[in-house]
Amino acid sequence: MKFVDEAYIDLSAGDGGNGCVSFRHEKYKEFGGPNGGDGGRGGHVFAVADVNLNTLVDFRYARRHDAKRGQHGMGSDMFGAAGEDITLKMPVGTIITDVETGEVLFEMLIPGEVITIAKGGDGGFGNMRFKSAINRAPRQKTPGWPGEKRSVKLELKVLADVGLLGLPNAGKSTLITAISNARPRIADYPFTTLHPNLGVVRVGPEQSFVVADLPGLIEGAAEGAGLGHLFLRHLQRTRLLLHVVDMAPFDDGVDPVAQAKAIVGELKKYDAALFDKPRWVVLNKLDMVPVEEREALVKDFVKRFKYKGPVFEISALNHEGCDKLVKAVYKHIKSQQVAEQIPEEVDPRFKEESAE
Repeated sequence: MKFVDEAYIDLSAGDGGNGCVSFRHEKYKEFGGPNGGDGGRGGHVFAVADVNLNTLVDFRYARRHDAKRGQHGMGSDMFGAAGEDITLKMPVGTIITDVETGEVLFEMLIPGEVITIAKGGDGGFGNMRFKSAINRAPRQKTPGWPGEKRSVKLELKVLADVGLLGLPNAGKSTLITAISNARPRIADYPFTTLHPNLGVVRVGPEQSFVVADLPGLIEGAAEGAGLGHLFLRHLQRTRLLLHVVDMAPFDDGVDPVAQAKAIVGELKKYDAALFDKPRWVVLNKLDMVPVEEREALVKDFVKRFKYKGPVFEISALNHEGCDKLVKAVYKHIKSQQVAEQIPEEVDPRFKEESAE
């Protein structure tokens, strides 16, 4: 299936039905009063967050979505039927923005969440509504109210705990395959990954987290080079970034430190908040480095990269060091989740009162 994470659609809720002017014409009823019914309301446009969807591709090819209008009121006290609602299924993590104002209307973050994007118009009143002691034969009615119409932008930001960051062919797809249930395409050429891949990492019973593998970044990505800049938005909701660095020997004199610094620079250009997220370095493909040279190579990288955070030495192909990495990541994510649940600091005056 083609991956689409941005789409524009036009929505139109149904108009309300018109009210009716009608009078009773029944045998043996000399004074037939008004019996025109109200019109039915127009159909609403709903959106539901569906966990079974991971792309907005359906909205790329179906741009218009119109709900039905309400039926008009009729005689014999008959009200018009309400217009049929429509429900649009969207992936969890979809942001709905009004195109005209640029205002973010909704963020669909809860699986199964249902929201009303456009409300149908109310039905008009029939003449039976206007009957009174001094107006026994009203001929007034009101038209139905128009339904809401709006153009919206749909933007998908995948919900993942961990995001993999790095150059093409750094081994990100191999890593997500080694630690999760994801099975992305893997090949020995750049830009094998063309869209984000999500995988669930099982640490233990009822212990898991979600990792996202994005297309590789290259220098100039913030200005539009390569593919990764198109999908960097998917890292904005992660709790942790894993910067995967290819440590395999290079014949053409490419320096992994220079490449790693270039990626960090592109991240800072794209989004300062994304740059400030917790970021760990994962040195990959160490199985291709002679054992006696690994320690010196790692120390040299850390020294020249001027990095003081956690460093993990792995081989995603052979699964070396992956278990240690997974456990450390889960511990970090769990600690963040616990910290987010801590209530705000209590006013010191209440602390004193409770101590007494």
